[in-house]
Formats: sequence, structure tokens, C-alpha cells
Amino acid sequence: MTVRVLLADDQALFREALAVLLGVHDDIEVAGEAADGAEALRKVAALRPDVVLMDLRMPVLDGIAATRRIRADHPGTRVIALTTFDDDEDVFAALRAGAVGYLLKDVSSERLLEAVRAAVRDESILHPSVAAKVVARFAALPDPAAPAPPQPLVDPLSERELQVLDLLARGRSNREIAAALFLAEGTVKNHVTNVIAKLGVRDRTQAALRARALGLLMPGRDPRP
Repeated sequence: MTVRVLLADDQALFREALAVLLGVHDDIEVAGEAADGAEALRKVAALRPDVVLMDLRMPVLDGIAATRRIRADHPGTRVIALTTFDDDEDVFAALRAGAVGYLLKDVSSERLLEAVRAAVRDESILHPSVAAKVVARFAALPDPAAPAPPQPLVDPLSERELQVLDLLARGRSNREIAAALFLAEGTVKNHVTNVIAKLGVRDRTQAALRARALGLLMPGRDPRP
């Protein structure tokens, strides 16, 4: 399957470099480019890309507002924030708007390609510093020394699902979770699907946020079997 990508960034040179980087891979096609958020909306409507690599600070319409509109009007298109900034305001605004990933522009080409491919599998890739912010933001947990309270879920997570959830919340991809837990990638995908369903959320990022809010990610939990 070929992943069709739209590049939205107000720096022409950066778009050109991205197009070259992505274009050499047979499974990725650069479907178009946009220099601001408003143009990105028009291009998404016309081209229907699978993934948008979205800068956040652009003229006319910023990337966060554009992401919100894209997710509302074109739910089949995944948006990955690709920006220079990782301050809390930008990170959480982008995630609330519906971005499935958040990467900084100093990311390695390998990690960027992994994020693009993961997005079409409904997986999210977060820059490590961003994943840390997400965890820290929802760190208001009970005393770690106290016994863990019963899970506040109608259908509680199994121990294996909790292990998968712990790694998912750290921004790990299915492949990385599979390697850490010595599982097949398909098995991990099934666990992730079950976790999302049990938590009553729509994607991995929301699963991590809800799990943190419910106290399911306990400090010191060993993510290995």
C-alpha cells in the first residue's frame, strides 16, 4: 500500500527537503504541498491524502486550527505535527485538535518514516520529550506506595493489556512494544484494539491520557512479562 502524504509548512526549502526524503521510498508518495493552514485544508479536500505532516506555526491559518478542521471534515486523513516547538501549549493543543503524532524537526529520517507508516495503521508516534510531557501532565496519581485501587472500568484490563498500555503511553509503536514484550506484532495490535475499546476512546493518544487520568499507569510497573 502506498501512503499519500501532504506536506504543510511555510518554509519552501524544508518542504523540498521533505519531498526528496520521502520520495525515494516506494511505499510513500508526496501527494502535494501547502504553505499555510488554509492551503492545507484546500489540498486535503482536493487530494485526500492519507497523512498530513503539519507545521504548527504558519501564516493565514495555523497548524492547530487546520488540524482541527481536517479531523472534523476528513476523518480518514491522519495528521502528524512536525514542528520546531515542544512547549506544553503547542503539544496539548495539537493533541486535542486530533493530531495522531507529534515530532520535532530534528527527528531522524528513520523515525519520521516510521511515524508516517504508523499513522495509517492508526498508531501514534510521539517525540520522547513530548511523550514525557503527556505523562507528566497527567501525573496526579495516588500514593505509589498505596495498594492499587480496583480498575474503574466495566471490563478491566488484563495484566498483558496493562503492559501494552504502559508502553503505548510512552509513545512506543506496535513494533517496539512487540519487541519489548516478545510478542508478535499482530498480537500487540489486537491488544491495543482491546485496550482502546475497554477505555472507551478513539485512538492511542487518548488511551494514554485516559489511562493516566484513571491511575492505570503506576510508577514502577514493570512493562515486561
